[in-house]
Amino acid sequence: MLDAGTVGIIVAALLVFMLVMGVHIGVALGLGGFIGILLAINPQAALAQLATVPFSTTNSFTLAVIPLFILMGALASQAGLTADLYRAAYTWLGRVSGGLAMATTLASAAFGAACGSTIVNAAVFTRMAMPEMTRFGYDKRLSAGCIAASGTLASLIPPSILMIVYAVITEQSVARLLVAGLIPGLMSAGIYMLGIYLIARRYPHLCPIPDETFTLREKVASLKGVWGIGLLFLMVIGGIYVGFFVPTYAGAVGAFGAFLIVAFKRKLGWKMLVDTFKDAGITTSTIFLIVIGGIIFARFLTYTGLVRDISDWMLAMELAPLVYLLGFAALYLVLGMLIDPIAIMVMTLPLMFPIMTSVGYDPIWLGVIAIKLAEISLITPPVGLNVYVVRSASPVPLRLEEVFAGVTPFLLMDLFTLARLIAFPGIVLLLPNMMG
Repeated sequence: MLDAGTVGIIVAALLVFMLVMGVHIGVALGLGGFIGILLAINPQAALAQLATVPFSTTNSFTLAVIPLFILMGALASQAGLTADLYRAAYTWLGRVSGGLAMATTLASAAFGAACGSTIVNAAVFTRMAMPEMTRFGYDKRLSAGCIAASGTLASLIPPSILMIVYAVITEQSVARLLVAGLIPGLMSAGIYMLGIYLIARRYPHLCPIPDETFTLREKVASLKGVWGIGLLFLMVIGGIYVGFFVPTYAGAVGAFGAFLIVAFKRKLGWKMLVDTFKDAGITTSTIFLIVIGGIIFARFLTYTGLVRDISDWMLAMELAPLVYLLGFAALYLVLGMLIDPIAIMVMTLPLMFPIMTSVGYDPIWLGVIAIKLAEISLITPPVGLNVYVVRSASPVPLRLEEVFAGVTPFLLMDLFTLARLIAFPGIVLLLPNMMG
């Protein structure tokens, strides 16, 4: 058998090669981990991972919440809740400078409370908001950038799939993590809206104010369309916060609640149900493939002692905690330019989490920071997954460079938000600490 250091170099080179060649990240991680265990330990140990990890992962009670939240978001979209949200937000904010973009941000944040998936969020609002914003004369770049950035809010605002992945990998409380993301998520949305307002005031030609006006009665009447999202949010997050049920049960309650809302709105049909379950199954399978591959890769790092050796080496430097945090952030931002956030987490957390907690960072706070960094990576070139989603889903012709240009001011807003969360960790820990 080869020594751990040599095997680590071989596996790292193999992983980079597979990613460059376009191999799916889940397959690349799993194959890299399998070969690493094969070379460093023995074939029996490597084959044992293939025999046990896929089943133990998909059989996990904690991870069962992922398909449930995905299904809840898909059913909420089928019920037309996104259109109702968008109309209500536009009714209240349409006459404000940048109001249509602010309405998109607000509605996207609200839908994130029923969706949990940034990709679904970005795709839904691209199809809905992009034609409306351009019809009223909004700049295409700003419109696309607003939708792409707002879609990332589903990563922080609970329920969040990324939060669940983080909790599983680091063995933290799913409930505390989900609740911890609420205030930072709302703060991110607020900073987006403030930034949009300032841009609209400085460059009014980018965001013309529509001629359409609404009376107070019409504004109040528009709120009846948001009851569905409000009800789902109260059932899911309210139930978790007060301890009425665990997150997995909350996912089941939320999915069933969304199903009842679809039925109440008389939009239930066999074709709709088949398409909804099919889309939810495909999305879930993609996520689970990445998690399975990441767990195999993490076991390779653990079994060969590489995690311990690298952690001991980095901690022996005795650097200031802020330096470790800056290194953690830089790692996420660089990897975010190349691969998707779930893959980043399953690749880095087995190594970085012990280091970051050893220098004194709270694991719940670190989870929110990691999610915020993942949000930023979703709109960072050259990959920027949400950027590609907006570009491909847009009914309005868009070039990729236009979308990347549009998200640039939102990236700066995200960095400002990240700095606030780092400087004032109490923002993140307020609600989790109140849970007891």
